Amino acid sequence: MSTNNIVLNRLFTQYVFKDLIDNHSNNVYGTVVKRYINDPESKENGVLISEIYKLMSKSYRNEYFYLNTLLNKLLLGRHSVNTTTALTQIPIGKSRADFILINGKAVVYEIKTELDTFERLDTQLKDYYKAFNQVCVVTSASNFEKLSTLLNDTPVGIYVLTKESTLNKQLRKEPKEKNEYLSHKAIFKILHKGEFESIILSHYGYLPMASQVFYYDECFVLFTDIPVLTAYAMALDVLKKRNRILIKEFRKVPYELKSLMYFLNISSKDLIGLNHFLRGKFGG
Repeated sequence: MSTNNIVLNRLFTQYVFKDLIDNHSNNVYGTVVKRYINDPESKENGVLISEIYKLMSKSYRNEYFYLNTLLNKLLLGRHSVNTTTALTQIPIGKSRADFILINGKAVVYEIKTELDTFERLDTQLKDYYKAFNQVCVVTSASNFEKLSTLLNDTPVGIYVLTKESTLNKQLRKEPKEKNEYLSHKAIFKILHKGEFESIILSHYGYLPMASQVFYYDECFVLFTDIPVLTAYAMALDVLKKRNRILIKEFRKVPYELKSLMYFLNISSKDLIGLNHFLRGKFGG
């Protein structure tokens, strides 16, 4: 499988699977199945997705594959959906955080697959440390030595995804806290309106009296007057409440789709549609 198969990057997306849940068909899904699976008409969609994912695990471990592995191994394996929240694609400065885990602390996980370069890594790390105090790069074993050199004498952690799709216990560097670059502005920009209002109300006991035009700026001024470590801790508390999933329903989602369905925030109706699709035959 060549590394220019962009269609695989398009398959495991919320848009495609929402279409499959609602309509049980999608052009991208059909293209991938016909390209990579022999005799797909005799198989259920759940089996086909499992086979495609297995192919990716052997020769095309893209960003979704890494993200899904992190969610399964860290959120579901090490922590719990009851006490820990995961976020993805959070804009921070000129970067987007691939994966963030929040419980008592928060760690940003920047994914660098075998298909990626480290060209933007320095900029990304600098951006992340403005909003979060722990950062870890997740990569392949072939990149570990190079990353270790690049990140020597830094607090940035390194996790390695093995060929068996586990997190290597030997090739590892744990992230350490770095608070000196935390920025009120970067933290505030991550927050939704209800989230920063909750922080301001909790800290001051009131919200600013300002017209709609100036309200955001007035809230930001109040936020910046909170000591940055206090503001950061309060931000983590509200961010932790952002992804509320239906735990009972989520347990029924196949391993290959855990990340997609977690961030899609599936409803009971969505799960019924997903199960109906997975049990159906391809093209049926």
